[in-house]
Amino acid sequence: MHDLLPTRSTLPLHDVAASRRIETRALTHAPDLMERAGLAVAKLALALRRGDGPVWLACGPGNNGGDGHVAARRLAEAGVPVHVGLTAPHRPALVVDALLGLGLNRAPSDALLATITALQACGAPILAVDLPSGLLADTGQPAGRLAVRADHTLTLLTLKPGLFTGEGRAYSGRIWFDDLGITPDEPATADLLGPAGRPERGATSHKGSHGKVLVIGGAPGMQGAARLAARAALACGAGRVYVDLLDQSPNEAADTTRPELMRGRLDDVPQAVGVVGCGAGTRIAQHLSALIRQLPRLVLDADALNAIAADAVMQDALRSRRTGSTLLTPHPLEAARLLAVDVAHVQADRLAAAQALATRLNATVALKGSGSVVASPGARPAVCASGSAALATAGSGDVLAGWLGGLWAQQPDAAAHAVACAGVDAHGRAGEVPGVLRAGDLVERLAAP
Repeated sequence: MHDLLPTRSTLPLHDVAASRRIETRALTHAPDLMERAGLAVAKLALALRRGDGPVWLACGPGNNGGDGHVAARRLAEAGVPVHVGLTAPHRPALVVDALLGLGLNRAPSDALLATITALQACGAPILAVDLPSGLLADTGQPAGRLAVRADHTLTLLTLKPGLFTGEGRAYSGRIWFDDLGITPDEPATADLLGPAGRPERGATSHKGSHGKVLVIGGAPGMQGAARLAARAALACGAGRVYVDLLDQSPNEAADTTRPELMRGRLDDVPQAVGVVGCGAGTRIAQHLSALIRQLPRLVLDADALNAIAADAVMQDALRSRRTGSTLLTPHPLEAARLLAVDVAHVQADRLAAAQALATRLNATVALKGSGSVVASPGARPAVCASGSAALATAGSGDVLAGWLGGLWAQQPDAAAHAVACAGVDAHGRAGEVPGVLRAGDLVERLAAP
């Protein structure tokens, strides 16, 4: 058993169907699987219990409840007072939520909702078994109007995608994992991203060795967005970074605070990685067709995505590009526009929405938000578990777009999917600070060794 986050390597995620198959096969070799699970719960409960009060184990009727009953027996054997039932005891030292587990596919009953309300209100820390009750394992969304908000979740046997995206992080608290001594015997449904590292720089390299980035955006009043993206590309290590600010005076500097950044246009750097759309406004639409046609690698963000959503011809042009050469970085509203659905539809199943968009536009998609999802045609999707609410601030998405462009410039043969996975995870880790992180400071945190 170990504390899962931050991840130290890329880990396999298994959805409900795969987890069920793995569990069924595991039982043929390990008939004591429930005993192992209950023991793991009891051990963690002993570590988390605060005070001398009883441990309240709220056990449902299925396997999740069975794990809870085994944990209750183990705790009692260790001399810990326990209360097993659906009603609250007096001043519990810990609550173990073993009501609902992997098989949840509908909203909890009124009786279970009453228990969820009671355990949430009792004031004790909550340890959820496998998943917080009421949370869907595949999507990270509550199945009904209420789900347990746990302080800790011990997920067992496999890692479930819903713990890490959607509302999963908010409901799961600190996530622990015990594989119960079983190695999954089928491929992952998705990847949980680990750190990828930065591109290596050879001892004899020079600025020409590390590629070019062309940032196009920054309409009047929004030039800061494009400059943040350009600063991020530069901090990432791109050899040359050019900025094409829309309606900029010919004599105006690209960025007076960063003289390393240069003015440039498509005709000047046709082989650059294009980072297009940051603060671009509606005028970007008139430039997009040429950019889609001419730039070999594209990172499309913000207003570029909105323009594409409104233009079927440009969508066709994206689909005709080489697979692996286009990277889209939408937030949920932009993804909804591109899919012609509402935001609730996107958030209801973020993995499915990202995969649908990747297929529709023949592009890699980094769907931003809590538990950002990376999806590409023909590739296994990935979920990013890093990041915090500190990134919920103006400009952090522009920094991500620029960082992705900088990574890609240094790795010209890399597919968009690999670039997106590395960049999204690095961006998230740089944002793991308390409070609010200003976008300019985020650039410096990303650049730090």
